Amino acid sequence: MISQDPTVDNTDVYLFRDAADPSKVNIVANYIPLQDPASGPNFFRFGDDALYEIHVDNDGDVVQDITYQFRFRTTIVNPNTFLYNTGQITAPHDGNQNIRQSYSIRKITHQGSTLLADDVISPPVNVGFRSTPDYEAKIAEPSIHPMAGGGQVFAGQREEPFFVDVGSAFDLLGLRPLNPAHLIPSDAAPGVDGLAGKNVNSIVMQLPIAEVLAPGASAACHTAGSTQNDKSCVFGVYASSSRQRVRTLAQDGGAPRASGRWTQVSRLAIPLVNEVLIPLGQKDRFNSSHPKDDAQYFGPILDPEPTKLFPVLYPAAFAGNGAPNGGVPAGGFNADGSIRRGDIAAVLSGAGAGLMGDQLLPPADLVRLNVTTPATAPNQGNRLAILAGDGGGFPNGRRLVDDVVDIELRLLAGGTPFTPEYNVAPNNILTDGVDGNDRPFKNSFPYLATPNSGYNQNASDPKPL
Repeated sequence: MISQDPTVDNTDVYLFRDAADPSKVNIVANYIPLQDPASGPNFFRFGDDALYEIHVDNDGDVVQDITYQFRFRTTIVNPNTFLYNTGQITAPHDGNQNIRQSYSIRKITHQGSTLLADDVISPPVNVGFRSTPDYEAKIAEPSIHPMAGGGQVFAGQREEPFFVDVGSAFDLLGLRPLNPAHLIPSDAAPGVDGLAGKNVNSIVMQLPIAEVLAPGASAACHTAGSTQNDKSCVFGVYASSSRQRVRTLAQDGGAPRASGRWTQVSRLAIPLVNEVLIPLGQKDRFNSSHPKDDAQYFGPILDPEPTKLFPVLYPAAFAGNGAPNGGVPAGGFNADGSIRRGDIAAVLSGAGAGLMGDQLLPPADLVRLNVTTPATAPNQGNRLAILAGDGGGFPNGRRLVDDVVDIELRLLAGGTPFTPEYNVAPNNILTDGVDGNDRPFKNSFPYLATPNSGYNQNASDPKPL
């Protein structure tokens, strides 16, 4: 159902140490997918009737210990015009911005609730060079707000940072570079980033490590210069959104009225778990559930459908080699209940974050970061992260540059060091052919690139962004 309600649809979660200030971490939660920049006159915005949340588990029990809640409020200054802005917007919420959003931030812990900030400005969208000139310097950067206890926050439109060949991937799992090997073959071609030119709404928090780790975390978590096998130095994150249970429409066209308890309608952490591994019949239940209950979904997660499709859709490359099970690892469970896909279970347990042995955590759909791992500068780091020996990226957190599609394609096929017997071609060379974002990321907070402007969308006469 969440695909029919994009205002509260989670798209991605990112988690990485801040290179400019390694004592801090950055959490990015994106919502409202596939935004065309030229979407006037109303444009995209967060929902006033929604509750957006970022959850932190810092003691390894897969239950949130800290939750940051965001609520948004929209104000229409002049209801007698159809215009989003009545002139150039040269500062957030200046006199020419007709539709305005602001938000509050509340921190929930086991000790209670604290209002961190209220009436924080959310910037207008990037309309175009006439309406929103010098967007980053005059509008986006002034919308960055300091956080109580250190750090800062930004909530507004950004360029879509995820990169993937959506069009080909959902056309019978097409991978353009491997087109000749597909069951329905074609000429090999480079990947096409289906999210190029799109925007997204982002909540970006920069928080002191001391704020997100458990109070009893090892002192080494703050002083180590290399990744430590210490679960107290690891915390996990997932994002969600909720709506109230009852929505009543007014017969006279007035504002709808929401009432009742908040009900979670969307949830996201590790990329593609929700979108690809959870089957259609379980997606609504998954979106309403919490990581502590993820064992009920281990069937499709530990016996992934895409793995079984590789030999079917690429018979010459997989099934044709005569290898058992079509050349991919068998999923599910053994007769004694043990897990066959221990590589996937390891990722869900924090092995990608540098943990091993008795320091591994309960498996769950959480993006986990080991804060002792050295930070990586923006636009740096190997896109294949752990598969290229770069332990500073996915699944040790998730950087903006990490090519999670290629990493997970190879993981699903067993083409990783976790399963040496399958770490061979074609399993370990699978790719959608899209190796990076279409725009460079910013070198400073909030790090995501400037949103594409409406004027520039498919323009033959582009003006400054």
